[in-house]
Amino acid sequence: MAQGERETLLALQRALTDEQFDTLKYLLEGRLPLGELRPASRPDLCRLLLQYFPGQALGIAADLLRQIPRHDLLRLYQLPGGTTGEANWDNGTKGDVGPTRCDAATAPPVAAPATRPCRLTDQQLLQVAQKLGRGWQEVGIGCLGLGRTRLEQIAEDEPHSVVLRSFEMLREWRRREGDEATAPRLCACLAPMGLDPDLLDLIQSFRED
Repeated sequence: MAQGERETLLALQRALTDEQFDTLKYLLEGRLPLGELRPASRPDLCRLLLQYFPGQALGIAADLLRQIPRHDLLRLYQLPGGTTGEANWDNGTKGDVGPTRCDAATAPPVAAPATRPCRLTDQQLLQVAQKLGRGWQEVGIGCLGLGRTRLEQIAEDEPHSVVLRSFEMLREWRRREGDEATAPRLCACLAPMGLDPDLLDLIQSFRED
């Protein structure tokens, strides 16, 4: 266990807000034992990452920071690459992950349909969740057509983080919509709600990825 690696991991985690740290742990579910992960403090999580991912802990940390996102920390600590976009090393537990990039094909007029928009990724949904705020249940019922019972279950499962509740709600919507869970579709769902224009601009920007 390299002391420098542990110190870097600990510094990264201490730079996160409490909510970002909770999100980081949430994204690790399915890769670390829940009994150790959920109560883990920042030093505990450093130990777990080094124990379960020897030689890969900083790469995994880089993947997680991209999803939160904290790109400033990636630059500050010059972290290694890891996978681009969403980490896909979660054995399917959190892996309801769509394609991360669309082919830039131009469809011929009339002869074939235009390239379909990409299905939204976990990373993109997390960015939306960070902007929804405490009105997430109203959005879920009024815009996304989700049932109150399911939203109450999400609230029970994620009692400490509004962002994670919003994120899980959006993932539930994506599961239901399947390949139709695209940026244009989400914009169309949210537009009648009169939400912050910055949020709709963010979703619109995903169409260009």
